Order: sequence, then structure tokens, then C-alpha cells
Amino acid sequence: MSILIGLIAGLFGGLVGLGGGVVMIPLMVGVLRMGQHKAHGTSLVALVFTGIAGAITYATKGAVDITASVLIAVTAIFTARAGARFAHALAEWKLKRSFGAFLIIVSLLLLMKPYLSHGSQPAEGWIKIAVLLLTGIFTGFLSGMMGVGGGTIMVPAMVLLAGFSQHTAQGTSLLAMIPAGGVGAFTHLRLGNVEVKLIPGLIPGILVGTFLGGTLAQILSETVLRIVFAVVLIWTGVKYLKAPSASKS
Repeated sequence: MSILIGLIAGLFGGLVGLGGGVVMIPLMVGVLRMGQHKAHGTSLVALVFTGIAGAITYATKGAVDITASVLIAVTAIFTARAGARFAHALAEWKLKRSFGAFLIIVSLLLLMKPYLSHGSQPAEGWIKIAVLLLTGIFTGFLSGMMGVGGGTIMVPAMVLLAGFSQHTAQGTSLLAMIPAGGVGAFTHLRLGNVEVKLIPGLIPGILVGTFLGGTLAQILSETVLRIVFAVVLIWTGVKYLKAPSASKS
């Protein structure tokens, strides 16, 4: 079952250019009846390997800015640990609602993707460095807390504020998420929030699924895929937002 979940997560992620965490976590919670905390930690471990494979692929095409990746990772590795610990401290229902809100934000960004363009005056010099460091601070915390790669935040920040092309921003974000996600995943592991036995199935599943999704994305209509996926995310997010509090449950 873990292979199938990884395959589905990778397939949808590859189709619309997102990491598989936003699909993997709801599937692990809904199908495997896993606790929200363990789903976040397990997802993040699997996504580190996705980042490695993806970064290598983009690097072979010259679409990775190593300096930018390092700048983002420098701050992200510290906040990823904090994000993982923050998630661990939250009550189950609070983490569910936070994840629901995150899914809705991701879906809105997905719908806005065609209308986002480069900023008129991209940051340069020390300002650009500051933008990348700040991006790492926010992305690391989000990655550790939500169990996702963080590309949802990194890519728009690099494209809109730092003047990166979409392709280079995606490759750079994949490389940056390896150390940041690794720290968050290790923290979740130490806190007992990783279902280790699922990892051997999730990793190959999500890698194959991402490849298939990326291939299908070249054939199918991106607009239709983006709208359908956004609707599914919103529906899932609303369900999570309705998670009963401890007093009600």
C-alpha cells in the first residue's frame, strides 16, 4: 500500500509541479489511519529522496543555482528543526486544521500560477542575498511543520523577488530542500513521528510517480490539471479545517 500511496503522490505532484507531500499526507491519514504527526514526519523523509533525484535531474540541464540553494539552506536547516518541534507540540486537531489551511493556500497559489510574473525590478546584490536567506527561514519552518518540501514558497519567492526563471527556481528549490528537509526529517524521527517501515515503499513509489506525472504533463492540458488538482486540495483542506477540537471529540 505504501508503494501505491507514493505512486499516487508522485503522479499528481509531477503533473502540476508540486511536491508529493500535499497528497501523501492525506492518503496516509485517510487510508492507513496514521496519526497526523506521523504522517508529516514520514512524508518529509520520503521527500528528501525526491529532492535528491529531482535536483540531479535539473542539474544535468544546468537549471540549478548552487549559490542560491546554499543561501536558502543555511537558514532553513535551523528553522526546519523548529518547525518539526512546533508540529510535535501541537494537538492532533490543531495540526489537522493548520494543514487544512496550508492546503487551501497551496491551491490558491496553484490557480494563480499563470498570472504570476517576474517582478519589475528583481532584487540584486545584498538585497537578493537577504531575500534568499529570509526565504530559507520561512520555508524551513514550513517544511518541518507541514512535512512538505517547501517549493510552494521557495519557487514563487525566487521567481517574483529574485528574478529567477521558473525552471531554475524549481531546480534550486529541490537542491535546497535536501539539507533542510533532512534536518526536519531527522528531528521528526527522533521525536517518534516517522513510520520507518513505510519508507522503503514510499520512496520508489513517489520517484516513479513523479517521472510518470512529469511525462503525462507534457501531453495533458496544464490548465485543466491545475484546476482539478486545486479543487481536490480545497475540498481536502476544508475537511481538515473541520477537524473537531479535543473538547468536541
